[in-house]
Amino acid sequence: MKQETKQGETVLAVRRGPVLVLTLNRPDRLNAWNDELERRYFALLDEAEADPGVRAIVVTGAGRGFCAGADMADLQRIGADEIDSVERPRPRTFPMTVRKPLIAAINGAAAGLGLVEALYCDIRFATPTAKLTTAFVRRGLIAEYGMAWLLPRLVGTSTALDLLMSGRVVTGEEARALGLVDRVVEPDALLDAAVDYATELATLCSPESMRIIKEQVRAALDSEFADAVAEADRLMVESFRHPDAAEGVASYLANRPPAFRPLAPR
Repeated sequence: MKQETKQGETVLAVRRGPVLVLTLNRPDRLNAWNDELERRYFALLDEAEADPGVRAIVVTGAGRGFCAGADMADLQRIGADEIDSVERPRPRTFPMTVRKPLIAAINGAAAGLGLVEALYCDIRFATPTAKLTTAFVRRGLIAEYGMAWLLPRLVGTSTALDLLMSGRVVTGEEARALGLVDRVVEPDALLDAAVDYATELATLCSPESMRIIKEQVRAALDSEFADAVAEADRLMVESFRHPDAAEGVASYLANRPPAFRPLAPR
């Protein structure tokens, strides 16, 4: 995969071993989301999916923010009668379908669509003073991009309603207590902590197992317990036949790092 370091790009891509670090790069706009940034971000996720050398992905923001939400200047230029005609090559929820671990390193403001993108990731790291807000209600909008489905499953119904109906700001520390983020790390250590975690997944965990587990967890959110158990039983039998199962046991017995296979192409 080609590494991109041009500062003019809306998203920067840098490899750190088996981990790809994607940096939203509109710092003068607190990395506000626009169509150009979306196209590049989604394209880089596609490339990461296809690259066997990339086993985990970390997403962060340049400068003081993670992503301040949709670019207001762009929204002002879109008339209400034009919204339905805006073409998007991918569903907005596309990041949730990425098969490899996707980890957010929330270094500052994550508002509206910026918070949505962070919540689409599998794991979230944040600084203690990072500011997270749904923001939609304070712009006369609704719970956009599946937030009404996603938030209650992360934090519970009443807390989701609190965050959505008030649009209030929570810091990284409160976000951790609520379940919005998983780790709180000081700013100067945030990115390294997220990359170190991603590297551990990339080097010690089976890509195929992680792919299946992600699918299991998402599917189980809307299934009965008995159905989830039956599906796990079926998948367990399949996993015994996969080469990674033999390698996992062999590497453990030999006290060496595992050499798991990369994901097969889609």
